[in-house]
Amino acid sequence: MKTIDSIPTSKINRASKLVSTGAKVGVNYLKYYGDKFINSDKEAKERLNKNNASDIYDGLKQLKGSALKVAQMLSMEKSILPQAYVEKFSLAQFSVPPLSPPLVIKTFKKYFGEHPNEFFDTFNATSVNAASIGQVHIATKNGKKLAVKIQYPGVAQSIASDLAMVKPIAMSMFNIKGKDSDKYFKEVEYKLVEETNYILEVAQSKEISNACHHISNLKFPKYYEDFSSERIITMDYMEGEHLSEFTSHNTNQEKSNKLGQALWDFYMYQIHNLKKVHADPHPGNFLISEKGELIALDFGCMKSIPQEFYKPYFQLAKKENLSNKDYFIKKLYELEILKDDDSKAEIEFFTDMFHEMLSLFTQPFHQEEFDFSDATFFGKIAELGERYSKSTDLKKMNGNRGSKHFIYINRTFFGLYNLMFDLKAKHVKINNYLKLS
Repeated sequence: MKTIDSIPTSKINRASKLVSTGAKVGVNYLKYYGDKFINSDKEAKERLNKNNASDIYDGLKQLKGSALKVAQMLSMEKSILPQAYVEKFSLAQFSVPPLSPPLVIKTFKKYFGEHPNEFFDTFNATSVNAASIGQVHIATKNGKKLAVKIQYPGVAQSIASDLAMVKPIAMSMFNIKGKDSDKYFKEVEYKLVEETNYILEVAQSKEISNACHHISNLKFPKYYEDFSSERIITMDYMEGEHLSEFTSHNTNQEKSNKLGQALWDFYMYQIHNLKKVHADPHPGNFLISEKGELIALDFGCMKSIPQEFYKPYFQLAKKENLSNKDYFIKKLYELEILKDDDSKAEIEFFTDMFHEMLSLFTQPFHQEEFDFSDATFFGKIAELGERYSKSTDLKKMNGNRGSKHFIYINRTFFGLYNLMFDLKAKHVKINNYLKLS
């Protein structure tokens, strides 16, 4: 894979890159209008989506940082984006062009004041894994094999300007109006800034691995504070294949069930016991060991769950509360889904919409065991998302619905459900986390 010798770091340079990407998208639309005269609208639209997804991703991967991170987040929204975008943007999870070895060494020396070969016994300046915010290198120290994650230069400083550039696109995609929209973007900005603080990430990684080490079939690397800094993290190198690679060839249902239970227990224990959760559940953050154990990585994106959100959110996961209309509406107000200044039409529309969504999405919580390989269940979720994304009634209304905490909690559950489906896990004990307290 071709390496990158420099990353645009100034606001002007990064904006220029997006403008040139926008020009390519404009050309794709011109081709699309011509294509429609020759081929069916469906075929032309598929080609348009494929070309746009490719050009947008190619532009973002040169910028890296929060711009690419947003693409990674969007790749998890399988029911919202066209498939071409999901496939292309998912590459941001663990497959982007890495920094060149000279730039890696320059970055390392900036934070440690010496060449990596003086710091470690051996250091491979060629990356083994590159993602949106940083890339991983293999090193050794005192006979131990290590993974050294190095953050891309300029990422932390460009978050605010990057989000300002992608804000109009996100507002259009998710039907967010100008009024009160800042609280959602500030939440995303705050979490992205946290993700660039590698000292915080090491602390969070140690906290979660210590708290969850007793969960069966779940492993974590050890983290080394002495070999880490604000922009560099050193940890044990963990042998295994990415979850998506594993699911592409696995035919062992027993192993799928075991891994699915470990993944589910890990998330339920964090959410219900720790009230703090790994909010970045994509395949690139999980490895499968040769022994069939789940290895959890990358704790830069952790979401604390305040009690005032946790309580009503999970009260609405209970079947009996979904069937109690007055109680249901009361909780919608507590979660800021319904507002005091809503019209009668808005109250009726959003009450019905969220009742339909939650009645479907919370089905796993209404059973002792759940089959996450059920394609019918996930098909209904995709159909529901597609239907509301095309709803003309919804587009007429203010889409700013819900507490800011929904952004990362919903992202966590969508990501978790997708991973469970990819694993095709069956007979998953939903409340098994209660035994782990």
